[in-house]
Amino acid sequence: MKNTWHLMLSLVLALGLTAQDVQAQRKKKAAAPAKEVNINAFKFRNVGPAFLSGRIADIAIHPDNDNHWYVAVGSAGVWKTENAGTTWIPLFDNQKSYSTGCVSIDPSNPSTIWVGSGENVGGRHVGYGDGIYRSDDNGKSWKNMGLNKSEHISKIIVHPDNSNTIWVAAQGPLWSKGGERGVYKSTDGGSNWKQVLGNNEWTGATDLLIDPRNPQVLYAATWDRHRTVAAYMGGGPGTAIYKSTDGGENWAKIHNGLPRSNMGKIGLAISPQNPDVVYAAIELDRTKGGVFRSANAGGFWTKMSNTVSGGTGPHYYQELYASPHKFDRLYLMNVRILTSEDGGKNFTQLKERQKHSDNHAIAFKKDDPNYLMIGTDAGIYESFDLAENWKYHKNLPLTQFYKVAVNNAKPFYHIFGGTQDNGSAGGPSATDEREGISNKHWYKTLGADGHQSATDPEFNNIIYAETQQGGLHRVDLVTGEQVYVQPQAQKGDPHERFNWDAPILVSPHKASTIYFASYRVWKSEDRGDSWTPISSDLTRNENRIELPIMGRKQSWDNAWDVNAMSNYNTITSLSESPVQKGLLYAGTDDGFVHVSENDGQTWTKIPVSQFGLPGRSFVNDIRADLHDPNTVYVALDNHKEGDFRPFLYKSTDRGKTWKSMSSNIPKNTLIWRIVQDHVNPELMFLATEFGIYVTLNGGQKWQKMKGTPNMSFRDITIQREENDVVAASFGRGFYVLDDYSPLRNMNKAAEADKGMLFAPRTAKWYVPRSNLGNTGADYYIAKNPEYGAVFTYYLNDNYSTAKQARKKREGRLNKGNKDVPFPGYDELDKENSEKSAMVYLTIKDGEGHIIKHLKRPARKGSHRIAWNMRHDSGTPINPKSSSRGWFSRGPMVIPGTYTASLSVEKDGEFTAIGEEVSFDLEPIYEGTLKGISYEDYESYRKGFTELRTAIEILSHKAEKVETYMKGLNKAVDQTNQMPSNFKAELVTLENKFSSLSKQIEGSPSRNEIGERNPPSISNHFSVAFRGLSTTYGPTKNHTNSMNLAKEMLSDIQPELDSFIQEVQAFAKKLENAGAPMILGSL
Repeated sequence: MKNTWHLMLSLVLALGLTAQDVQAQRKKKAAAPAKEVNINAFKFRNVGPAFLSGRIADIAIHPDNDNHWYVAVGSAGVWKTENAGTTWIPLFDNQKSYSTGCVSIDPSNPSTIWVGSGENVGGRHVGYGDGIYRSDDNGKSWKNMGLNKSEHISKIIVHPDNSNTIWVAAQGPLWSKGGERGVYKSTDGGSNWKQVLGNNEWTGATDLLIDPRNPQVLYAATWDRHRTVAAYMGGGPGTAIYKSTDGGENWAKIHNGLPRSNMGKIGLAISPQNPDVVYAAIELDRTKGGVFRSANAGGFWTKMSNTVSGGTGPHYYQELYASPHKFDRLYLMNVRILTSEDGGKNFTQLKERQKHSDNHAIAFKKDDPNYLMIGTDAGIYESFDLAENWKYHKNLPLTQFYKVAVNNAKPFYHIFGGTQDNGSAGGPSATDEREGISNKHWYKTLGADGHQSATDPEFNNIIYAETQQGGLHRVDLVTGEQVYVQPQAQKGDPHERFNWDAPILVSPHKASTIYFASYRVWKSEDRGDSWTPISSDLTRNENRIELPIMGRKQSWDNAWDVNAMSNYNTITSLSESPVQKGLLYAGTDDGFVHVSENDGQTWTKIPVSQFGLPGRSFVNDIRADLHDPNTVYVALDNHKEGDFRPFLYKSTDRGKTWKSMSSNIPKNTLIWRIVQDHVNPELMFLATEFGIYVTLNGGQKWQKMKGTPNMSFRDITIQREENDVVAASFGRGFYVLDDYSPLRNMNKAAEADKGMLFAPRTAKWYVPRSNLGNTGADYYIAKNPEYGAVFTYYLNDNYSTAKQARKKREGRLNKGNKDVPFPGYDELDKENSEKSAMVYLTIKDGEGHIIKHLKRPARKGSHRIAWNMRHDSGTPINPKSSSRGWFSRGPMVIPGTYTASLSVEKDGEFTAIGEEVSFDLEPIYEGTLKGISYEDYESYRKGFTELRTAIEILSHKAEKVETYMKGLNKAVDQTNQMPSNFKAELVTLENKFSSLSKQIEGSPSRNEIGERNPPSISNHFSVAFRGLSTTYGPTKNHTNSMNLAKEMLSDIQPELDSFIQEVQAFAKKLENAGAPMILGSL
């Protein structure tokens, strides 16, 4: 295989572009004003998967219908089911926050739903929110009700008898001090909020309880915590338990019997059977802790055990639930759920066979003591036998992907990525199945937490995948073997610090060369079998315990927890110029970009403070320009210091000087990754915290793309052979933008006189299969790309009708509260008779014969239209029929080269749009058995089309005769003679017609009871039609059936024509005898 360098060199030579030409082209374009171009035709599609699902934050079951659930997802909004999880509806896709921490249903008015945005855990990967939301229509619409600076809300309680009173536990910002944190109360339905507990810049509230007997009694747990890029501190003097007896207006600390040391995260529960009994799961320093119980409403606490949640730390779990069905039964959320039957004295692990770990939420059904619903890092599980067995909901596509990679597999490339707590996975971008992409098409490639994956451009079945902290593996997809290839420190070396999501880079110059990074850069020339370090430590190499946290340097004895952290002072991004071998870039998590121009022999350090940024900004991504060896792009962020601004920079001199490219990217929109088109250097895409952006002019202006929720995308890449953009969302799986290539010339299209038609990519010629049975509505299926040849076109004119123009004028008048004139009846009649302008796409074969016309309403902007690679049916048109059945489809065209042209028709006048384009249809498979030639297929198709036409004409004649015969029956009774003069002849005609009909359709009596008929024309026609339903083509059997149908047709056609003459003669007799005229002709 030619390496990427040769391919890129050929491309550049073909375009006649040198690096200097590219720079000159960019400077020339930079002078042009950035124009908004309509890109609405380009919409991403979600491809799943759902078999891994994602992190659940909270669950609420409707109080009056336990088949209705609301689910708050850590990084994918709010979802609802009205049929116990059979189908799901996303409710939060268009809100300003995608991250949610809790959901509550108003007990007095269950159509009112409250959602707290921002995750309720303290993890390194959490999304942040913008306050509290309310819906008054069961989640159909939402309104932000304030607390916008809270960032993380963990609990909402609505007064059981007064919907206007709401209490909120706000954890507050994780990465910085201040914000809105503590307990808040509203007495006017959320219009206004008052902080009723908390005035510390580091202390928020993490849990809240209400006494079911007395809503004036509440309990709250406060929490000191702060996370930085370097460390995490999960406790402090502000952490405590409080009680209010006046509806939250005043609070008192209740600490008798509780530890006097600093405490960390606290989970609270109250006994439904005896609300005087309150429980607390308390984290202490160094991830120790205990479960405490009060039997007198918090007056005194008794330590029951040393139990505390574990894993990456209590900050990630620690929710405590009391069973509504059994007194003193507790459930503590943990890696594996811990349960106690004696109020916390003894805990055992809940049975979780064939269930994912990392549990966060639990829901009960009030009338079923054996029912449990658990929200985990992998979605939702149900048990109907108290944890003996679990049912998994595999239809919630909530997977959190950190990174994405693609290979060149045929006929559909595969997508790979690593996920939060669900390992690494791969699957196809499309399938040849009619239904689409289902869970069965996806597969795990590695376990644990998954992170960056990479593909081998030489071998599609070799990929790289890694677990957290740099656990790099080379995976053979044929054998399934996972070879551990992480580079190892040698004798005398310090600990090899790998980032939680360590970067891997396959060289664009040689597939067997890969780079990996810890605090230094490693190189392998044998796909990871051996490694050589090619840099020294490129980071600050600090002791993280000496760095400030919570505003100052902290004592060793405080609540440090770096087990919950990535390593610090690590390399986070790598890139190699595809234009110049050995030109390497590395970025770190502590504020440096490094450049090597000699494959790592020497490195130049560039502090990001030179960009004018905070000195420790995190380098999310470095991308060497695909066309110019001197240009490089860097995406950075400082959100782990509470700064959510977008940072994107470009250098045209290998990092000596930098210029911002973030231009019009909205504030608080972190930029995770950038990718550049391999043909047009000005075309780039961004993966951001809130969607995907594109620039058509080198970053002068960015436009947000369609087809995705408003959520975090952590990575983005381009599949070059298909010209697809593939993006990794952190909560909804993978998204694909099919064939973005028209965007390369979209500016040109917007400036054209009328518009432009773009050539489609090569269309895959195949017949979709159907491998699924009746799977039920809960079977998850993602969409395939649109089948056939997909055309993109751009129209610059509006083509509005007079009616549309009038409504637009009247809209402006109505908005200004002005009189709207009556247009007059003549004008209204003209409007009603005016037809909308239509776009016509005309397909021709290689010889210039027109194959198909496709038409759509003409609208300004970008649009797409698909041709299913079929001829028109060729069936004679019956204006009274609109048949859309199987037999109405036209046969497939054969592979080859075709052309397409575009025009707009308005009032009978056609205007050509752009130039004619050519494109190819190519088979994606060669069958095991070779079918007939394409020439013979075409010959058969033409013969079949003639047969179909003749049969349709015959059938139409027969239908007309049948209708006319009914008229004759009426006419016989309305002559001026005795009916007996005509009845016998009419009966004879009816018998003849019955005999003819039987030859066409078979015996009506047999048909009535399902008995088989002797082969009729219809039978043979149906078999002949099947000869055009596969790419194998018609067999001799199909050809024989077509010939038999033709023979039978040739026999019956003269009989029917002769019969029609007899009917016409009989009708003349009736007319001469004074019968009324029969409308319609034969």
